[in-house]
Amino acid sequence: MHKPAKNTICLWYNGDVEEAAKFYAKTFPDSAVTAVHRAPSDYPAGKKGDVLTVEFTVLGIPCLGLNGGPGINHSEAFSFQISTENQEETDRYWNAIVGNGGQENDCGWCKDKWGLCWQITPAALVHGYTHPDAAVAKRVFEAMMTMKKIDVATIEAAIKG
Repeated sequence: MHKPAKNTICLWYNGDVEEAAKFYAKTFPDSAVTAVHRAPSDYPAGKKGDVLTVEFTVLGIPCLGLNGGPGINHSEAFSFQISTENQEETDRYWNAIVGNGGQENDCGWCKDKWGLCWQITPAALVHGYTHPDAAVAKRVFEAMMTMKKIDVATIEAAIKG
């Protein structure tokens, strides 16, 4: 038996945690489905033998997905913030999430088809809105506020002024 991580993110799903975990493992590097556990007996959201929990990692972060049933939904109060190096990486993650039944939101945020929120955040964006020159930070922040998926070239142009 493996020793569990000291702190694991537990995410609630409605019967489709294994599909979600496999999608994350396929989409992000350093991600994997590490265990699938079946219910030892019937429970409120399922039957004996149904997938109850799935252990997985997302970019090295340990997670436990629970098929807890309907009524509990993900919200923007929790999100994975994924740092990207360039437009290609930004596009790859954004398009995978949105193109697999997800939805675009503002300022680099999107939701996957299970309702989990993701911030696809180019390093240039963070560099820009935290810039020590207040005028640069303001330009970058205002440019970001007009975007859904972050356009790295526009952010870099805002940094340069």
